[in-house]
Amino acid sequence: MKNVVVVGVGLIGGSFALDIKEKFPDTILYGVDANHYHLEEAINLGIIDKVTDIDNIGNADLVIVAIPVDVTLSVLPIILDNVSDDAIVFDVGSTKEDICLKVKDHPNRRNFLAAHPIAGTEFSGPSAAVKGLFKNKTNIICEVEETTFKLQEKAIQLFKDLGMRIRYMNPKAHDKHIAYVSHLSHISSFMLGKTVIEKEKNERDIFDMAGSGFESTVRLAKSSPAMWTPIFKQNKTNVIETLDEYINNLKQFKSLMEQNDFEAVYKEMEDTNHIKDILNGIK
Repeated sequence: MKNVVVVGVGLIGGSFALDIKEKFPDTILYGVDANHYHLEEAINLGIIDKVTDIDNIGNADLVIVAIPVDVTLSVLPIILDNVSDDAIVFDVGSTKEDICLKVKDHPNRRNFLAAHPIAGTEFSGPSAAVKGLFKNKTNIICEVEETTFKLQEKAIQLFKDLGMRIRYMNPKAHDKHIAYVSHLSHISSFMLGKTVIEKEKNERDIFDMAGSGFESTVRLAKSSPAMWTPIFKQNKTNVIETLDEYINNLKQFKSLMEQNDFEAVYKEMEDTNHIKDILNGIK
């Protein structure tokens, strides 16, 4: 790879840029971002080498689209309009069905690979970018058959070079499953943070009592609303379904406590402890 364009130089796009620079030091990294200050910061941090725009990406070998999913819907077709036949474009969005439908009939659909590297932190912006973010992380690839074989090979080899595990899934299944294991987690964290903040208005020392369990549970509440609101909007149906199930479980747990049935409370938690075996099995 000689020329790589990163559209969105924040946490994910910036982390890809840092890893690519380390693995392929001769590569020139170009940045595109709606935020001029982010571009300046990315230059100063050595994340990108030059600034460009999506109308001038004809020389790119690879284009990484790492912007909010609602913006991706409007920007991705323009990117595909401007790339060469030999360029591979992949996105990193947390929803896949709407994005794949948006470019379904684009003349350069064969240049696009729908991807979702399941990696990140609660921080955002170029300063949040870190080397090695994707090592041992899973990358979901959707509709791989729609991408030209030689170009999909190029992207998948890059993912493997960065230490990612590859999984294949159709977009509809991806969005349904990710609502449970990612989107619901963020909503839970945001709402727990909201509950405690509202209580804190009357009890100023409540955070002195908060331990590591609270801190780890609300960590995701520090995530960017600008990124997550479009995700919830695009995956609305699946997210509402997961919320219904989650709320029903909370109501059942509350009911058991109201009935003083703490044997059942114990059993609920004991049964759920099985999740540690599942998580240990996929590491």
